[in-house]
Amino acid sequence: MREGRFTRVSVHRERVLDERAAGMRRTPTTSEARLFEAVRGRRLGVGFRRQVPLLGRFIADLLAPEVRLVVEVDGGVHDGRAAADERRDRALARAGYRVVRVRAELVMHDLPAALAIIAAAVERGLCSAHFSEGRASGESFQP
Repeated sequence: MREGRFTRVSVHRERVLDERAAGMRRTPTTSEARLFEAVRGRRLGVGFRRQVPLLGRFIADLLAPEVRLVVEVDGGVHDGRAAADERRDRALARAGYRVVRVRAELVMHDLPAALAIIAAAVERGLCSAHFSEGRASGESFQP
């Protein structure tokens, strides 16, 4: 067993999760690929990684590590999974991540609206990081 920051994960399970995430990176959904193309290269002020294993049991669609923001693109596979998604979000929140969910339909039909939702979450994360590091700029923000 390898001891992680928040959980203990077997090396085998970690390897399986890594392989699954790599497969998901090779064959993203159309909406995930479109959203990643729009946020890559620090276009929203932070870097994003895609299909990232977290906590030894989840794979985040997108992760902005410097603001601990997980972005989930909810398509048809999430229909009828609200309770499971809520449990996952709570587990990620306990580990210090914030989760933003955007519908795949929004990404496909109104990408600027999806990006605005994510940009607002990034900004909240950046402001929180600045305040927690004692680097407040004096700007106000809504938590």
